[in-house]
Amino acid sequence: MSRSASPSPRRSSARRAPWLAALLLVPALLTGCAPLGSVPQKRLHDTRTFTPVTPTLTAQPGARLYQGLYPGIQGQAAFAVEVPENWNGTLVMYAHGYAGTGTELRVQTPPLRDAWLAQGYAWAASSYSSNYYDVRAGLEDTNALALLFPRITGRAAPRKTVIVGVSMGGHVASAAVEEETRRTARWKVNYAASMPVCAVLDPAYQFQWLGDYTQAAAQLAGYGGSYPNTDFQKNLPAIQVALFTSTEGQLWQENAGAGAALRDLSRQLTGGERPVFELGFRVGALQNAVLGTGGRPGDVDGILARSLYDNRAVTYRWTSGGAPTPAEVAFNAALPRVAAEPGANPRLPGSVRWLPVVEGRMNVPVLTLHTLGDFYVPFKHEQNYRRAALRQGNESRLVQRAIRAPGHCDFVGAELAEGFRDLMAWEQGGPKPAGDDVLTASVVADPHYGCAFTRQTRPGVAACPVKP
Repeated sequence: MSRSASPSPRRSSARRAPWLAALLLVPALLTGCAPLGSVPQKRLHDTRTFTPVTPTLTAQPGARLYQGLYPGIQGQAAFAVEVPENWNGTLVMYAHGYAGTGTELRVQTPPLRDAWLAQGYAWAASSYSSNYYDVRAGLEDTNALALLFPRITGRAAPRKTVIVGVSMGGHVASAAVEEETRRTARWKVNYAASMPVCAVLDPAYQFQWLGDYTQAAAQLAGYGGSYPNTDFQKNLPAIQVALFTSTEGQLWQENAGAGAALRDLSRQLTGGERPVFELGFRVGALQNAVLGTGGRPGDVDGILARSLYDNRAVTYRWTSGGAPTPAEVAFNAALPRVAAEPGANPRLPGSVRWLPVVEGRMNVPVLTLHTLGDFYVPFKHEQNYRRAALRQGNESRLVQRAIRAPGHCDFVGAELAEGFRDLMAWEQGGPKPAGDDVLTASVVADPHYGCAFTRQTRPGVAACPVKP
């Protein structure tokens, strides 16, 4: 196992193979004994292979760094673990965001690495054992790495472990403290607190949103009529011309007709009237990310065996109040309606689901941050999560903060550091931190909404009032 600059990762992984194999043996036997009828059909994702890359990070002064490979749920994964000399006994597990569809698996360095080490926290991060939107691998592999901490470092097990996740990793972090995860995970970790940021907090909604937006864009541009719309990517240049007057540069500009209707329709689909929404809508990188998903079936790029997408109950509106206009009625009648296939995201023998559930059934403090203009993982995730926590009687365990920024995961260090500091003080017995009301429409629509926890004014975003 390497410390600081890494010796041969091959030698490192070979030395640990016997005890890692033993760790995996019992769950594998349990899975093998599952009734045949409970094993779901194969997925495209089951045919994919990946190659982990051993990290080559350099230890920070006053800390020891361990890095190498270990067995994950889909195959080998890479890891990095760093422990300061003044370790306070708490381990922070960092869950990274979506890493694309490539074959190489890489550890991502947490944005709060320096702050954590300075405050005495150890941290660990996995590459996960697969790419794509494989949250099952992200969750199981992160848990497995947390449990391996004593063997990797030669230290005692942490007194407590917390989890921080970004974007897809925020799905990992929120699901990691759910009741169903605690019951069904192959590797079980009792986290003391969770901090999901810019997070997928309602997995079904995320893929509902991507399908809804791309279907609506095609329909408004005159290229709709089927699901999945297999010609979407071929027609995308023409769709963009029909909706935007400019797609050059960092900010796009919608036209006054179909483009404005698409903008206002997506406002309602993503959380309602709020500051920074229109700027986020025009961020070209986010438009490209969302439109790039158009035309795909609802199986999350093969992560599921069947389609999750279901828009039968959605009424698409670009006006507000009263009854839908004749144009909206015609639009809704013409848009294809699709039902999710039964058993698209089943319970699995010996592990969490392919898309682990987030139902508001947490038993530890959770603090979230979300940017108001995020067009890729919209602010509505926070609203859905709050409603889920309310249904479970868990609103007292949830604090949410809105940040006035247009991008996805567009935080500055001070916002992340303040959130983590407040979460840990709360977890250690301090008062519940302040947060934002994400459900009251008039509050969220206020031009100054999000000012309470925004620590830097972004370009193009109105500055908050100066406090006297």
